[in-house]
Amino acid sequence: MPNRLAQATSPYLLQHADNPVDWWPWEAGAFEEARRRDVPVLLSVGYSACHWCHVMAHESFEDQDTADYLNAHFVSVKVDREERPDVDAVYMEAVQAATGHGGWPMTVFLTPDAEPFYFGTYFPPEPRQGMPSFRQVLQGVHQAWQERRDEVADVAGKIAADLAGREIAFGDAQVPGEQELAQALLGLTRDYDPKRGGFGGAPKFPPSMVLEFLLRHHARTGAEGALQMAADTCERMARGGIYDQLGGGFARYSVDRDWTVPHFEKMLYDNALLCRVYAHLWRSTGSELARRVALETADFMVRELRTPEGGFASALDADSDDGTGRHAEGAYYVWTPAQLREVLGEADAELAARYFGVTEEGTFEEGASVLQLPQRDEVFDAERIDGIRERLLAARSSRPAPGRDDKVVAAWNGLAVAALAETGAYFGRPDLTEAAVAAADLLVRVHLDEQAALARTSKDGRAGVNAGVLEDYADVAEGFLALASVTGEGAWLDFAGLLLGHVLARFTDEESGALFDTAADAERLIRRPQDPTDNAAPSGWTAAAGALLGYAAHTGSVRHRTAAERALGVVKALGPRVPRFIGWGLAVAEALLDGPREVAVVGPALEDPGTVALHRTALLGTAPGAVVAVGTPESDAFPLLADRPLVDGRPAAYVCRNFTCDAPTTENDRLRVALGG
Repeated sequence: MPNRLAQATSPYLLQHADNPVDWWPWEAGAFEEARRRDVPVLLSVGYSACHWCHVMAHESFEDQDTADYLNAHFVSVKVDREERPDVDAVYMEAVQAATGHGGWPMTVFLTPDAEPFYFGTYFPPEPRQGMPSFRQVLQGVHQAWQERRDEVADVAGKIAADLAGREIAFGDAQVPGEQELAQALLGLTRDYDPKRGGFGGAPKFPPSMVLEFLLRHHARTGAEGALQMAADTCERMARGGIYDQLGGGFARYSVDRDWTVPHFEKMLYDNALLCRVYAHLWRSTGSELARRVALETADFMVRELRTPEGGFASALDADSDDGTGRHAEGAYYVWTPAQLREVLGEADAELAARYFGVTEEGTFEEGASVLQLPQRDEVFDAERIDGIRERLLAARSSRPAPGRDDKVVAAWNGLAVAALAETGAYFGRPDLTEAAVAAADLLVRVHLDEQAALARTSKDGRAGVNAGVLEDYADVAEGFLALASVTGEGAWLDFAGLLLGHVLARFTDEESGALFDTAADAERLIRRPQDPTDNAAPSGWTAAAGALLGYAAHTGSVRHRTAAERALGVVKALGPRVPRFIGWGLAVAEALLDGPREVAVVGPALEDPGTVALHRTALLGTAPGAVVAVGTPESDAFPLLADRPLVDGRPAAYVCRNFTCDAPTTENDRLRVALGG
């Protein structure tokens, strides 16, 4: 019989709806039940594309004996970290402080007052490699709760007090300048892997936000070293196994330093961010590889992640059926030489093995290889390779596909809107821009309420119950600002303004300008989460700084500009010390130092060829964070268009920054120079 999770909108929670464990979702009733029964709470946090979450679910949560013990001695609460990033952040901070590491599944034991007192991640069903079994952990926690309650309460109280006192010091609240950005670049250069691209060792994550900083820094200063690190990293990733050489799109991370073997889950946020990075790299360099990867990644998102309602699903699982009924990581993506021969025949299989780096020994498990594009002196027949790729992709599509997490997360859809809008505009692909508009429309119709407050998630066109967090407001505003610049539709600027009004009123500390991840009126946890550092995606803090700055450039709002500058004080403090973990903040700081530039393109009509050409030139400018408005002189859609007439009856572009404007130009070449294109 299904448990309480059967009514959830989260695919991850629904995966546990038929467990014998009597799961509760995160809600007040669960803690009231624990208080009534005088038992501790087991908090289990994961997400649908998490391999070890599935393993622990199969080993323990589907086991009747384990479930019986849990049901007798605990109230069990299951949380999808993608639906409740606030809950995840607060308790992950406790796990990391207590154990020195973290990860998912996250397993935390709480008092009925939600105070944590024992922590872990994955626990096996039997003792293994120095780890206790899950049953041993449950028995130990139950015994401590029964026999050493005072000790448990003391530990829980101390941990809760420590977490509550961790509000972030804000540095000196001054904006970062040339010195801090130069120090950040130096720090990145020290961490850079010149042989393989990227930063640090294994596991290696795509450094999307750092790459945006490097591209913007090069655009503003001409620093060739910054561009070289960005371009080389992008090429290494695109040639590696982390990139899907047949279907496009990136996996979550590489388990090795060489980008060879990925952790195969594909996340919307990674692909949205990397699509935009490669599009911006093409804009800076004209690289054909960057163009191909940007378009293939955009096409992957639309083909495989788009939902019937027009939004984008969160993720594809790492695991799938390997054809024998057994779920295995990477089964959908890897190839053996024998499988190549079966699909392609002897001659083409031999060519494909050389081209994609497939060996008899294999680069993955059981003789299988992850497809790559190794650097070779050999020249390949492009037409023949395209045919091979098409046949392999068709054959792969007949394999059991990885599961898809169909929930629509507002923040990640905002990132996808920005990426698809710009990629469509750069490469003359209106279908991609239309996909961005459709996703933005879903966010307005389903996620926004009458007060323009955001729901964090939706599924099947129905909004979830969880309130949006800072990253939702910031990333959706960023997407709407990009869409406004690309489409010339001022309504998207207005929607961005509504969202940023919430950021200022509900997420910002008025005294310091610091930002919180949850709203002032949100559910109170043991600590109000607050984290300015980037993780897999831009932090809500730095994403908000970027959106506030862009909106201020569009509208001239001193309030939004001041809020952006105050938020960037943390980048001055952290940028020189930990640049890898505040890349988006550094990218926003580049925009601040450059102005950012404000571009108004006016013409007799949006469809007028001269207007279209100037608009495209403006969008292709590399000036960091530049905002673009396009319309007729009579339009009131954008404040930047006010008092901007045609020049001698011809379309014209006006470029301003820091309260100073250049003379208007009707020439694309002059506009290109003015915007660093």
